[in-house]
Formats: sequence, C-alpha cells, structure tokens
Amino acid sequence: MAVKIRLARRGRKKASTYDIVVADSRSPRDGRFIEKLGTYNPHTNPATINYDADRAFYWMMTGAQPTDTVRAMLSYRGVLYRRHLQLGVDKGAITQEVADQRFDAWKQEKDAKIESKRTGLVDAKADARKAALAAETKVKEARAENLRQKQAALLAANAPAPAAEEGAEAPAAEATEAAAE
Repeated sequence: MAVKIRLARRGRKKASTYDIVVADSRSPRDGRFIEKLGTYNPHTNPATINYDADRAFYWMMTGAQPTDTVRAMLSYRGVLYRRHLQLGVDKGAITQEVADQRFDAWKQEKDAKIESKRTGLVDAKADARKAALAAETKVKEARAENLRQKQAALLAANAPAPAAEEGAEAPAAEATEAAAE
C-alpha cells in the first residue's frame, strides 16, 4: 500500500481551503484518509499553513510520499530539512544536538522572513491607503477651487456695474427724458 501526503479540497467554489491528509494513493482526492495533519488556505497572503509538524515528520520518515504541492509546503515549513538532518544523524555524519541546533537556527531565520513579509504587506497596504487618501484630497480640493472660480465668475456677471457704468447709464436716461419732453 503506497501512502501519500496530499491535499483534500474543502470549501465552496472559488473559496477553497484544503486539508493536508495522509491517505492511501488509491483512495479518491476527497475520500477516505488515514490521518489529517492540518489545513492550508491559499487565499491569504502569505498562504496560511497550519499542520502538526511532528506527525508530518513521522510520516515522512516512515516513507509516505508527498505530492508536489505538499512537498513545497513541507519544504517551506522545514519538515524536509529536518528529515535531511535526521538522515544524517542516522548515518552517523552529525550528532543529534548539532542537527537540532541547525534546525532551530534555520527555523528562527525562516520565521523572521515570514514575519518581515507579513509586516511589509501591512506597511504597503497602509502606504497605499495614505496615497489614495492624498490623491482623493487633491482631487477634492481641485473640484472645490473650480467651483469657487465658477461662482466668482457668475457673481461678477450678475453684479451691478460699478460707478463707471452708472455714468454711462445717466446720459442715456437723460436722453430718454429729453425725448419724452
């Protein structure tokens, strides 16, 4: 019986999540499985991978073959590196303490990278929000200025003429009075 570590799909259309399961290779994708190791959500950034690392390591050491996607996830989270170090311990190339130190150092470095990406995405989102707000404010001010200019032009057109125009109207009024007499 060939055992695979693979994904089983859950969720609705276009909003899928996956279970990471250990299953017989002959069973259907969403069918019977031996053990559920965790979950995977590809719709978050970075993708959310929650799983039992010790059980995944156990199944890798007993010969379970991961699919390509699960292999990439296990590599990303360090299970394959841990397996590599353990094989070195089993062969006598390094001691268990050295393997544990190397894995812990790698794990801390990887967690720092993941956290920096997460904070970078949050900062980028905040910067984009500030830039959008600044652009919106600029457009709003331009519209307000344009409206002020239109209102000023309208008031200038509708306002009575200053004294120079009154002088021009006075002789015209006198001319109409003279014609009436």
